Amino acid sequence: MGILAWVALGLVAGLIAAFVLHTGLGIVATIALGIVGALVGGFVSHQILGLGDITGFNFTSIVIAALGAIAVIGIARLVMGNRSSRA
Repeated sequence: MGILAWVALGLVAGLIAAFVLHTGLGIVATIALGIVGALVGGFVSHQILGLGDITGFNFTSIVIAALGAIAVIGIARLVMGNRSSRA
């Protein structure tokens, strides 16, 4: 998969995760989150669960990447806490 496909996949997956979890991220952070989510989701899906992998810009890859991005946001919230509620 080329760099533009990773950026596009990261953008779509990051937007889905940001929408589901109500996060207000900028475009660069959203793309980065989506790409990290694609890596995490692809690893978990393929290596641990024995399911599909990130194979390109298709529906299955978008779902795996979005689920990975949601997991990354969830883990980050657990580790760092919700900073928006702190004074």
